[in-house]
Amino acid sequence: MIKRAIDLIEEGRFTEARSEILEMNAVDIADLFEGLDTEKLLVMFRLLPKETAVDVFSYISSDLQEYIIEAIADNEIQTIVDELFLDDTVDLLEEMPANIVKRILKNTSKDKRDLINHFLKYPENSAGSIMTIEYVDLKKEMTVREALTNIKKVGVDKETINTCYVINKNRKLEGIVSLRKLIINEEDIVIKDIMQTNIISINTHMDQEEIASIIKKYDLLVVPVVDTEDRLVGIITIDDVVDIIEQENTEDFQKMAAMHPSDEEYLKTGIFTSAKHRVIWLLVLMISATITGNIIKQYNDILQSVVLLAAFIPMLMDTGGNSGSQSATLVIRGLALDEIQLKDVWKVLWKEFRVSIVVGFVLAGVNFIRIYYLERTDLYVAITVCLSLFITVITAKLVGGILPIIAKKMKLDPAIMASPLITTIVDAVALITYFGIATVLLNI
Repeated sequence: MIKRAIDLIEEGRFTEARSEILEMNAVDIADLFEGLDTEKLLVMFRLLPKETAVDVFSYISSDLQEYIIEAIADNEIQTIVDELFLDDTVDLLEEMPANIVKRILKNTSKDKRDLINHFLKYPENSAGSIMTIEYVDLKKEMTVREALTNIKKVGVDKETINTCYVINKNRKLEGIVSLRKLIINEEDIVIKDIMQTNIISINTHMDQEEIASIIKKYDLLVVPVVDTEDRLVGIITIDDVVDIIEQENTEDFQKMAAMHPSDEEYLKTGIFTSAKHRVIWLLVLMISATITGNIIKQYNDILQSVVLLAAFIPMLMDTGGNSGSQSATLVIRGLALDEIQLKDVWKVLWKEFRVSIVVGFVLAGVNFIRIYYLERTDLYVAITVCLSLFITVITAKLVGGILPIIAKKMKLDPAIMASPLITTIVDAVALITYFGIATVLLNI
């Protein structure tokens, strides 16, 4: 269907293409639009029915959104903004340049403008900045009949009606009731008799990472947002949480690779911007690597006496870095999923120590066979290398296990304690261990 629609558009048969497109999901239409040239995109966008056009607009990239806003008339902008959910409108404004924001706000009603400004005052990535106010609220004195009538009246403009919120005259959240409960109960039953009062809610200033954790923990599809006085101010739905998880995962991957986090797409990020995000950490790691260089200089006499020792340095450092990265990755994941708490530090260390004994023994054993029996290296050199490897693996796994927990304790993102930083620390420990053992065993 998508291929046929594209072929029709390329041939200029827009009316026929419209018929094909209207049978597609809004997300698929957005994907189709991403591949069109801008002129044909604008023609097809204008041919779509109003509701479909707004749905598609919310899914296309910010670049195409900017192009459409620049190209369409003021009354068309007003239609889009009026139909978009408030949280999507706020997201749109945060992505657009100042001139586009000015034009959007100019074509927005005063009431909606006030709401948008209110949302934009919340801290970035907080519950208040990502919530929506499109929810259904009820009074506990209502009957089921009155509640259903109210839902039919106002629900068409709400982001979700599956869960309704019971508030008092001061807008304090008193309970929740599902649409399912309303449907299966008798019409004369009062809401307060069927509402759930044990409510999981979040504060407007809660960080989005904590929000995702709570929704996952309690298996929620939507969660209410309250202010400091427990007044209901909005809700966060599962589609917003999926976006949060994707954003947080991307940020963690970038930090684990020693890069400054960025929300921009890879192919749309400028060369100098990409370089700026990468070079800072690389400079830090490069300078910190001089520590290992100084260690090697201090033991220069040993290397001159037994030149063969230098051949095993890369293997020791690489194995140590890889071992530490394995432990760090698992601990970072455990912290992110709340499988590991700060109080579990000794459990983590004890487990990593036992794992490192097994891993270190296997790696040292295989290396001893390779170095001594296959390469015919001196026995004491083989023992020096393998014993150093064993100790390095143990140290690396303990360091990899403890650093993310330390970062969490210091209110830092554990992801910054990933591969590059751990490798730098473990390299220094591996070299000191290696040359120390060589000094003793080889009598240098």
